[in-house]
Amino acid sequence: MSKAIIIGAGIAGIASSIRLAVKGYQVQVFEAASGPGGKLSEIRQDGYRFDTGPSLFTMPQYVNELFLLAGKNPGAYFKYKKLDTICRYFYEDGTRIEAFADPEKFANEIASKTTDSSESVLTFLDKSKTIYEITNSVFLERSLHKFSSYFNAGTLKSLMRFPEIDAFRSMNSAIESKFRDSKTIRFFNRYATYNGSDPYKAPATLNVIPHFEQYFGAYFPIGGMYAIVSSLVKLAADLGVVFHYNSYVDEILIKADQVTGISSGGKIYEADCIVSNMDVWYTYKKLLKGYKIPGRILQQERSSSALIFYWGISRSFPELGLHNIFFSENYREEFRQIWDERSVCKDPTVYINITSKYKPDDAPEGGENWFTMINVPANTGQDWDTLIKEARQNIIEKLSKNLGEDISKFIKYESVLDPRTIDSGTFSYQGSLYGSSSNSRFSAFLRHANFSSRIDGLYFAGGSVHPGGGIPLALLSAKIVSDLIG
Repeated sequence: MSKAIIIGAGIAGIASSIRLAVKGYQVQVFEAASGPGGKLSEIRQDGYRFDTGPSLFTMPQYVNELFLLAGKNPGAYFKYKKLDTICRYFYEDGTRIEAFADPEKFANEIASKTTDSSESVLTFLDKSKTIYEITNSVFLERSLHKFSSYFNAGTLKSLMRFPEIDAFRSMNSAIESKFRDSKTIRFFNRYATYNGSDPYKAPATLNVIPHFEQYFGAYFPIGGMYAIVSSLVKLAADLGVVFHYNSYVDEILIKADQVTGISSGGKIYEADCIVSNMDVWYTYKKLLKGYKIPGRILQQERSSSALIFYWGISRSFPELGLHNIFFSENYREEFRQIWDERSVCKDPTVYINITSKYKPDDAPEGGENWFTMINVPANTGQDWDTLIKEARQNIIEKLSKNLGEDISKFIKYESVLDPRTIDSGTFSYQGSLYGSSSNSRFSAFLRHANFSSRIDGLYFAGGSVHPGGGIPLALLSAKIVSDLIG
């Protein structure tokens, strides 16, 4: 039986282990942390439970597919509920917009709360769908680094429609050409943050992202986001995958440009193929000793990071939902400070995720668990202790003003995650959440490939490589790797 080793038990690593086990490989997963999940982990403290990382669940079919490949009933492992309202949006002038899952209802909501029409919203969503139809099977589900990917009828047809994906202007430029109200423009510009990019620089191709929410829907996993991890780990274990936790990989072993295994904890583990779910930067820096780092790729601009306050709140706020956004008044300035000054805006856009709205036991009775996040630059040596202190005060003031309550008096538990601890805790270089940014028009083609062109049997999965970050794309990276291994 052929042997496969996965380095890292993030979502892409777990998915890779399942796919290879289904193919008949004997699979072992080595994870440096004490448990699986990577960025998608959880905190339990003082009666509160928090999902630590990704909080929005879309494209559940990519999770279901793993169970179906294994001949299992997805519902026996994992359940989820579709959201009627995807997110609630709060503006400084008191305007509140509900992003309904139903496109017509959502378009009417925008029309009733802004100066833009429902027709303009529906037209924009149609464009988002078109970009998805052109790019999905070509750019998201296949390796962009194999010539064979480009020589089939479907790919050629998509390439003929390349101008329609709007790669030659920024997201913001495209959005401003469709809408005139600042509220609507900020609403759609926010989707750049889904892969850690700047809407004023990133190509308008990224306007595909709304389609994932508005067409395929957003969902709440029963049990919280960490239930995705726990259910997939159970599936992997049922397929015979062996997980090694608290197990640092010291080196990927190579002979005659062919992987032979890894060393971990003073032991040698043999393998016919290796999939690194570790950030590609750290894979090269720490594990591929004696191999030249591909400088052009590893010197690319990193994606943004996050500053997260996990707050245990002692009262409930009925005006808040599962997902909530409190917008900055000057969105362009916020991104300028993140990307040009490498600093934190004094009026940041604040995201709050409250899973206790759907899972009451995530907080004590009468309380809520607030995952409170702002976008920040990757760590390049900033004075984070000062930035965190200032950001905390600015966030509290902003939320207190919008909610009409001094929220500081309700914070009974607090934990903080910043770019430094994201880096040290998950081996994400500089704390960037999505590897490289998507701020250049051809960034999709510049991400690291899912395989090594120099080392046979070495593959890469996860948010730092093609096709990108976030749960759906990380799962697709595992599919691409599995297809490459054959």
